[in-house]
Amino acid sequence: MGIARRDLLKWGAGVGGAAALGSGLVLPSTASAAARTTPRGLPTDNWMRYIKDGVPLLNLTIPGTHDSCCENPAYGTEWSHTQNWGITQQLQEGVRFLDIRCNGLQGAPDELGIYHSDNYQYIRLQDVLNQCRSFLQGHSGETIVMRLRNERAGGQALGDDEFMRRVNHYFNELGFRSLFHFYGWPTITAARGKVVLLADFANPWGLINWSSGQNEYMDTQDVWEIGGSDPLSKKGQYIVNQFDKAFLNPNSSKMFVNFLSYAGGYWPKRSSQDLMDHAVYPYLNARTQQRARFGIVPMDFPDFHVNVLQMLIDKNFV
Repeated sequence: MGIARRDLLKWGAGVGGAAALGSGLVLPSTASAAARTTPRGLPTDNWMRYIKDGVPLLNLTIPGTHDSCCENPAYGTEWSHTQNWGITQQLQEGVRFLDIRCNGLQGAPDELGIYHSDNYQYIRLQDVLNQCRSFLQGHSGETIVMRLRNERAGGQALGDDEFMRRVNHYFNELGFRSLFHFYGWPTITAARGKVVLLADFANPWGLINWSSGQNEYMDTQDVWEIGGSDPLSKKGQYIVNQFDKAFLNPNSSKMFVNFLSYAGGYWPKRSSQDLMDHAVYPYLNARTQQRARFGIVPMDFPDFHVNVLQMLIDKNFV
């Protein structure tokens, strides 16, 4: 991992102030007004541009969001409210994994709506894809990893064949096929400008198939409900254990996924804050100089936890 030499040379020729990296390379101390910079100087809207060509996506730490489109508690309750930033702002702030969950859309026989269980979030899949395409057109060095899930909930639940038919409608009739990378974990070079599709729906197509446990593609921690006393402490231990597992297996052919979110009878805001304060931030803060790849790390409310979001970005440049 690290910074592409072509970009380092550009900075050396044209940038005055710089922030030092642990590797001895330098990053610009400022970015465009539209983007923040991380503590290591990475522009959050464009940080993947500085990953060297040829690096496997499996070697990265990729911050993400859980139930990425659930911005408004009016579309359900505070239980279904997991984000304050919309998709475009999430991408500007450095999020590169989106958790997109779909049911059918009433009155629209070819469309998919975004849901949290059976709660419609008043955004369609084509709206999400248009936002992703617009972002990537302006940030061609980036990639977005997307879990696309058949939510199978409520009156708009879809069977396997109908869900696949509608997905094909998006790929073909609506012209989104060229936006996606479909098969096998790519290098960053092959992924730039693309949405890497993780299929959480039944399909015969040989896609990268999602697992909430383990399969040939993924090793996922997504414990969202725990019995007994002090479940948040137990969830925190699951998170730490998954971070450690990713650190100890740097050459695994699987993508590690570590959900920082928890439901289990708690409002997402409360569980998220507790887990960040007592497990996630202390773990990452103690290891800011440790070289590691943690894989995909989805979270609730990254606007409340910008420090953690930026630590995860910076992990790619230690």
